Amino acid sequence: MSATDIHRPDGGIVLVITFQYYRDLPTAMRFYEDVLGFELAIDQGWSKIYRIDGQAHVGLVDETRGMKNWREEKTVQVCLRVPDVDAWYAWAEANKVDGLSEMFDSAELGIRAFVMDDPEGYQIEVQTAKPGH
Repeated sequence: MSATDIHRPDGGIVLVITFQYYRDLPTAMRFYEDVLGFELAIDQGWSKIYRIDGQAHVGLVDETRGMKNWREEKTVQVCLRVPDVDAWYAWAEANKVDGLSEMFDSAELGIRAFVMDDPEGYQIEVQTAKPGH
């Protein structure tokens, strides 16, 4: 059987989970629950999977048990598109979130946005599409 004889399985994708690795899992959990308001969807003990919305999820993994190790340099960004970026900015500001940027507008991308960091340095961008985009 060749690769051309095999087709992608039917049935779609059930969940999308982006996994991130943490040294201090309880602190990361508090941030995603208390600041971002995400719901714990699957508790695997050392791996916590939070529902962002729809089928989008983020998984927080204790790096001592996961398939990868924690790294200082973070090359993953979680982006949340929301209806009211200004309200989210006020919320992040009130919660004194680390790495909170100034609000910015990008005509090229058609967004109004800001970025912040979670407790171990993963960047989260929060954005709203500008009218017409």
